[in-house]
Amino acid sequence: MYTIKLASLSTTASPQKKLRNINGAWWTAISIAQAFGLTGFALTNTQVITDSLISNLLLAGSCILIFNNMRYYLPRQEKYWYVLVISIIISSIWLFIVNLVLKMIFKNDDHYLLFLKQSLPVRFIFSLLMVGCMSMISLLWYTQEEQQEMETRKTEAERLTKEAELFKLRQQLQPHFLFNSLNSISALTGSQPEKARHMIQQLSDFLRGTLRRDEQQWSTLKEELEYLQLYLDIEKVRFGYRLQTTINCEEATLQMKLPSLLLQPVVENAIKFGLYDTVGEVMISISAVKKNELLEVKVENPFDAETAQPLQGTGFGLASIKRRLFLLFARHDLLETTSGNDLFITTITIPPLQ
Repeated sequence: MYTIKLASLSTTASPQKKLRNINGAWWTAISIAQAFGLTGFALTNTQVITDSLISNLLLAGSCILIFNNMRYYLPRQEKYWYVLVISIIISSIWLFIVNLVLKMIFKNDDHYLLFLKQSLPVRFIFSLLMVGCMSMISLLWYTQEEQQEMETRKTEAERLTKEAELFKLRQQLQPHFLFNSLNSISALTGSQPEKARHMIQQLSDFLRGTLRRDEQQWSTLKEELEYLQLYLDIEKVRFGYRLQTTINCEEATLQMKLPSLLLQPVVENAIKFGLYDTVGEVMISISAVKKNELLEVKVENPFDAETAQPLQGTGFGLASIKRRLFLLFARHDLLETTSGNDLFITTITIPPLQ
């Protein structure tokens, strides 16, 4: 089984150039070493140089053939058998051609022809070693290159999948808020048309801000709070005096980064379970502090244990935020909820951007 690989010139040009330089230096050194070795067999300088050049040029060409072959056809399960068989075949062809060429050049020199005949087994073994080594190097080289390409594709696919899921999560957070707002506007149209008109304008500004933030992954806490204020203004039209809010943030936190559109669903969750089961005034508190380079945001709302049962069915808002934080930071501990002293507290921790 073979994998056909179409090599990219732009991505492989630099490594290939380096490899050619190494290959050239290697065969130059081999040729020089062989020439020195042949001087011990009573051969003339012409015979030594010719034998060394022809043998090593053809052998280098054979190794280049092997290297280029594996660029396009990389063996899989049978790779070790492939290396052995191709090395034997290439070495045999090389030996036949070298023997033929040298015999033609020195056909009248019996001393050299005898030497050539006696050296054929050694030449074959040497060729087999060189071609075998080049086959293994080529196999390892292109296998590693293929693995890197696969890792790159896998990373890119995971990134696109993560971005798609993040986008889906952001899109799913708004519909029920939009429906509630439209219902409130409908109710106000008859009795308080001016307030209904004002709420429509606020809703328009809020949705426009949502569209802008959908295009950016990160916002400063200051930008997020400004956007959150639009949401709170709309909710205050719905709930009137019953909804009170307080925001306390350290100055150092205002320019810290956090994922866009992260706080609104948390505050929406706090409003839902702070106001829906009560008739009096409710205070929603939002605070932010900087702790060891981490941004910590807390949202607190009143909590009545006797009406806590509905909390079991509210998983989407907070669960989606937890999922989004995991996709961005690969951590499950960045969103925590606690309850006590008639308060429900949601704490979000944002690590610094790397």
